[in-house]
Order: sequence, then structure tokens, then C-alpha cells
Amino acid sequence: MPLAVAGATGDKQYIGGWRGYNKTVVEEGLKNGLLEERVDIKLYGETLFDALYYAVDPYYSGVSGNSEGINRLFKKLGLKKNVRFEELDESMRKKLYSFLILRLIKKGCEKDILDTVIRSRYYAPGLFNCEMERFADLLDACGKGGHRGLGLSMCLGDKRSFDEAVVLEKKYKQSILDEVLKLEKKGFEEREGFRYFYSRDSSLGGVICGIAVNFILDREKPLLSLVRKDDEVHVSCRGNQYLVSRGLDLGGAMKIVADRLGGFGGGHSIAAGATIGLDKEKMFLDLVDEIVSKQLKKNIGGK
Repeated sequence: MPLAVAGATGDKQYIGGWRGYNKTVVEEGLKNGLLEERVDIKLYGETLFDALYYAVDPYYSGVSGNSEGINRLFKKLGLKKNVRFEELDESMRKKLYSFLILRLIKKGCEKDILDTVIRSRYYAPGLFNCEMERFADLLDACGKGGHRGLGLSMCLGDKRSFDEAVVLEKKYKQSILDEVLKLEKKGFEEREGFRYFYSRDSSLGGVICGIAVNFILDREKPLLSLVRKDDEVHVSCRGNQYLVSRGLDLGGAMKIVADRLGGFGGGHSIAAGATIGLDKEKMFLDLVDEIVSKQLKKNIGGK
């Protein structure tokens, strides 16, 4: 049962509240002692410094991956570098929460994302007393890092595998931070209907797009990640609920354009991907721009 909740949590199906079978599973887990519920923020690490440094979802601009920024925050709050999150009293936690939430608000973070930062979280006593979103993150790090067997062993309750996954997660998050920090500094390419950038790792493209769309960029355009590999271009893209409400359908756009160019693509309205030939890259960008621009204009003034 906890693994089912970890999967649903990793897919962010908690946004807007649990519904259907997910709600039933969570309620049964709480009733039978397989889950414990606490309202808290997502900060995990041996120290609070580590937890803030490796925070990627939410991503706190100027803090995540930024040692100097964290040191300034600690000085402002009067905290020692090696303090653990669990050691903070209620007053200090509220100050920290206020700082982090304000940082997200200043970056224009959408309300539906802000509402998920401090929320009910579910811990599994039988799975290392781990919070389920953190457990999903560890599984993601194992999968993206090519260590699927390690993830399976962790699911079967092997403590050594869990400890190894925690170490692996830091390396995985550092690779994400390296890309995100570079993009914050260098910026993105701009089209009428979307923004895009080039990434070195197709397995990270969608993750980086999601972070940038939710925590760095304004809400007005979706973001595409392009990875050139051999004779192909691998594309990952992400939007937000605001854009979907305006008519965005990334999955439809990816499928139409990829099919037209002899590739393949598809996905959901808010998250999708495609693979096309390297020689078709410019045509791909032009066609996606045309389709996405039309999607977003459709609900403006009846156009």
C-alpha cells in the first residue's frame, strides 16, 4: 500500500486533493497504521544546509544549489551550518517557511504549486519511516541513474539499498542543479509560442523543464528541452495549468509535428515529448511554434 501512495505522489496526483482509488488507498493506509500523516514542508538531508542545497522541487532561486545564498539565510536566521531540520523549534520553522514561500511568490510561482509546498505528507513506518514524496524521488534517482535493481531492493525493504539510494540521489540532484543554474544564468531561446534550450541529457530534459516552468520562468509560455544525440533530436516539454486552461495541448502538438516529419511523439496536454531526425530540427521548431501559438490564441478574443 505505501508503494502505491509513493507512485501516486511521484506523479503529483495529490494536487487538488486525493480522489477515487487514491483516496481509498490513503485512507486505508492511515486506518491500518501503514501510513502516518503530518503537515510539513519538503526538506530532507543530514543537515538543513544539505536539505536546502539539494532542493529541486520546489526549487528556491538563490538558495537551491547556492552555498553563499544558504549561508546568508543562516546568518539572517541565526542558524549554525550543521543544524538539522528536526532540531528547529516551531518559531524558527515558521520563519524558515515564510522565507521560502516568499521566495517562491516573488518568482511568480502559481497558486496550485504554492499550495503543495506545505501540505499533508505521508510517512510509511514499514519503509524506513520515509515520507512518500521523498521515497518517490529516491526511486526516480535510481531509475534515471540506471540503478533500477537498487530501487527494487529498496521497495522490498532493504536498508542498505535505501542508504545507497540516498547517496545516489545527491549525485542525481547535483546534475539537475548544474543544468538549472546554468539556465538561470544564460537564459533560454525564445519563440512566439514557447521557450526552449539545449540539454546534454535526455533523461533530465523533462525534469529541468518542469522545474523551470514552475519555479523560474513566468507562466506565459511552455518550455522545450532539446537533446541532440547521433542523428536525432530528443524533445521534452512542459507547460502549466494556466496554459492548459488557455488551450495548450503539448501532447497533440508533439504528435502532429513528429508524425509529419517522420518521427514519433505524444503525451499529455501539460507534459509531452518527441523524437525527430536531426536534419528536421528547424522545421520541427517552426511547426510547433505555429501550432502552439494557435492553441494559445484560440481563447483570446474569440480568435
